[in-house]
Amino acid sequence: MTLDRCEGLAETARALAAGEVTSRVLVERTLARIEATQGSLNAFRIVRAEAALAEADAADRELASKGPRKPLLGVPVAVKDDMDVAGEPTAFGCCGEFPPVAEDGEAVRRLRAAGAVIVGKTNTCEFGQWPFTEGPAFGATRNPWSTDHTPGGSSGGSAAAVAAGLVPAALGSDGAGSVRIPAAWTHLVGIKPQRGRVSTWPRGESFQGITVNGTLARTVADAALLLDAAGGNHTQDPHQPPHLDVSGAVGRDPGRLRIALSLKPPFTAVPARLLPEVRTRVVELAERLAALGHTVEEADPPYGQIGLTFVPRATAGIAERVGEAPFPALLDRRTLGAARLGRLLGGAPLRAARRAESVLHRRIGGFFTSYDVVLAPTTAAPPPRIGALLELSGFATDRAMIAACPYAWPWNVLGWPGVNVPAGFTPDGLPVGAQLLGPANSEPLLVQVAAQLEAELRWSEKWPSPPVTARSAAA
Repeated sequence: MTLDRCEGLAETARALAAGEVTSRVLVERTLARIEATQGSLNAFRIVRAEAALAEADAADRELASKGPRKPLLGVPVAVKDDMDVAGEPTAFGCCGEFPPVAEDGEAVRRLRAAGAVIVGKTNTCEFGQWPFTEGPAFGATRNPWSTDHTPGGSSGGSAAAVAAGLVPAALGSDGAGSVRIPAAWTHLVGIKPQRGRVSTWPRGESFQGITVNGTLARTVADAALLLDAAGGNHTQDPHQPPHLDVSGAVGRDPGRLRIALSLKPPFTAVPARLLPEVRTRVVELAERLAALGHTVEEADPPYGQIGLTFVPRATAGIAERVGEAPFPALLDRRTLGAARLGRLLGGAPLRAARRAESVLHRRIGGFFTSYDVVLAPTTAAPPPRIGALLELSGFATDRAMIAACPYAWPWNVLGWPGVNVPAGFTPDGLPVGAQLLGPANSEPLLVQVAAQLEAELRWSEKWPSPPVTARSAAA
């Protein structure tokens, strides 16, 4: 294991259990990598150096005791800065000085129970609204594959940290693609699980139920391992899906499947077009799946006007967050505009949008009587340049977001699982991805298919060039 980049999650856990390395050494190396790249990538909002080293020492004592083994004992991981970590503030991309929270959120509590060491909290845009990770609170987080470009958002800090090899895996959250989009744009596996699979407590629902917590890693096995470690529910969670062993499905033969290749963007209020350089990569994945023995044909889920149910839930969720914000005067003008809309839609339109979910489940669920899995682009375009969306008006930002990212959000309305897999690179060397989508509780099937592709394409063997660091720039 070198200072330059970390090993994967499962391999790190194995090495620790075998006594080949200590948690303290791994955490020291992780902190050094973060420090060396913070000036170039800016992946972290908070680095828990002293606390993480203390947790590593405790893990080493537990490793030496030869007692029952926790699955991630001593392994350093990161979490997005919309999740509560005891003793740290949760700013969620906002400006201002926030007080430390008293308790871990449920997902973080479960990671700790699995033995993980939380080294820090990663950057995210304000209230996770946009597919870029920039803002006055922390600057711009950059893509390890091209530091002129965004890693995406809103889990862009987690994606940048994993893609650069700073940590083996990280938690993110996904309210309209916010795990899958940055995974696509940084050449990672990103799992958006079934609603409730990973608790969002202390919020029973986040953004009216459209946002879930998910995982980012370089391999399917690592993303599934982190998902199982963080998965589970608080007793008061309103959504408690049945327990699944997602890691156990990795490498299992899914059999011959019927796969729908869906290239048409769902209904949106403004135009969206799949760019040829992305379409080519997604079609190549479809051809690879057909070569593996699956039946693949073009077909689109019957989305209808599903977007009319998304907007009230998303904007009402933003209005709730703005109402709780300690420094509303410091919020982005686009945030305040979305909150105003959310307050207007927060009554009857919101109730109608929530009721429509069961209708959508029946209609789109019927599609899965003909197909087992949907393969779709994760985004319509490669990652934009840093700053391209930062200073736009609210309407112009929405247009740009829809043009680049029209594919991910319907599965947030449905609450069903989706997995981004790397689809390759554009001629300019920018990563793009495709998403495998399924009905309720289909994570095991989706990771089986993803692992099949990974065995063929071996995407985890490709790494970005080391970013320019403060040390190397000064040399």
